[in-house]
Amino acid sequence: MALGDARTGKLADNLVAFGRALRRAGVRTDGSRMALAQQAALCVGLDRKTDVSAALEAVLIGREEDRAVFRELFDAFFRDPEIANKLLAQMLPSTQGETEPNPKRPRVAEALASPRPVGQPPSNDEEKIDFDAAMTASELARLHQADFNALGAAEYQWVQRLARDIALPIPTLPLRRHRAGTRGARLHWQRAMQEAARTDGEVLRLPRWQRIEQPLPVLLLVDVSGSMERYARLLLAFFHTATRRCRRRDVFAFGTDLTDLTDSFQAADPDDMLLRAAARIQDFAGGTRLGESLGTLRRRHARRLVGRRSVVLLISDGLDTGEPEALAQELAWLKRHCRSLLWLNPLLRFDGYAPIARGAAVLHQQADAMLAVHNLSRLEELATSLRQLLRA
Repeated sequence: MALGDARTGKLADNLVAFGRALRRAGVRTDGSRMALAQQAALCVGLDRKTDVSAALEAVLIGREEDRAVFRELFDAFFRDPEIANKLLAQMLPSTQGETEPNPKRPRVAEALASPRPVGQPPSNDEEKIDFDAAMTASELARLHQADFNALGAAEYQWVQRLARDIALPIPTLPLRRHRAGTRGARLHWQRAMQEAARTDGEVLRLPRWQRIEQPLPVLLLVDVSGSMERYARLLLAFFHTATRRCRRRDVFAFGTDLTDLTDSFQAADPDDMLLRAAARIQDFAGGTRLGESLGTLRRRHARRLVGRRSVVLLISDGLDTGEPEALAQELAWLKRHCRSLLWLNPLLRFDGYAPIARGAAVLHQQADAMLAVHNLSRLEELATSLRQLLRA
C-alpha cells in the first residue's frame, strides 16, 4: 500500500497530493476534510486498502456523482508502493512523471495529467486556467458572463464543472394524499397517540395533517443539431445534476430524429451519462426537424406526459428545417398535454434577437415563455424564473 507511515510523514504527503488530485477532478475538498481523512486513515489502520478507501470515501465524498470518480482515482493513485511518489512528482512543476495510469473517466485523466513544465509557453489549444488553483474573482465573473459557444477548450471544461454545482429546485405540486407533519389545520391524533405510547403517555408534540408535495414531472427536450452542439453537451451535464432529485424525469434528444436518453440519465456520474448519451445519439451535429421529432414523441412516448402536470423544457435555437405547419400542429398537441411549455433559447444572448425564422416564430407563438440559457448567470436565474412562471 502506498499510503505510507505517519511517523515518516509519507501518509500526510500522499493524502495532500491525493486531495489535490480530487480537486482537479472536480470533487469538493478542503483543509478540514483532509485533516479528517488523515484521522480516518489512522483509525482504520493501513493494513487493508479496502478499509482505507472506505474510510476516506466516507469523509471526503458528499455527492453521489463523485463516488465513482473517487474510487477510480483512489485505485490509480495508490496502485502500487511507488505510484504515489511518481504521481506526486508529476504534480510538482519542477519534474515530469515517469508513469501515467490509464484511467477511464475524463475527470480522473484530467486530475492525473502532467502539468506543463515551467517556462514552456501554452499551445494554441491550451488555456491559461489552472484547474487546481483558486480562480480570481475577475476570472469567475468573466466565466459567468461568457457565452458557452465562445469558450476555449479548458474554459469550457471549467464552466461545465461550475454548471454542475448550480441548484435548480423544481417547483412542487400538492397532492391529494396527506401525512403527519408540522403544518395543517387538523391535528393528527392517531400519530400523536402512537408517539405518546412510546414515551409512557407523555404527549411531546401534536402532529397535524399535512398535504404531501411532490416535484412536478419534468420532460426535457434537447436540440443536438450542429448549431447547438456546444450548448447541448453542457446543458445535458447541467440538467443531469440539477434534476437528479426529481421523482419523474424524462429526457429526449432531437435532431433529425428523436432519441430517448432517460436511461442514460440514470447514471450517477455526469461523465458516464454523457458517454452513454453520445453512444445512443445517431444524429448528433446534424439538422433539426422538431416537428417530426415531436410527432415521434406523440406516437411512441405520449405516456411520458403525466396528466397535464409535466413541465416541458425545450432547449433549442429554433432553427428548424421542417414545415412550420407540422411543427405548429405538434406543439399544439404538446401544450394540451402538459402544464407548461418553456422554450430555453441560447440565441437570446443577442440583444436584438427576434424569432424571425419560421420554426422560431412558431415556437415563440406556442411556448408559454422564452428564457435564456447561454451562460452561467442565466442558468443561475433559471430556477427563479421557473418558479415565477409556474406560479403565474
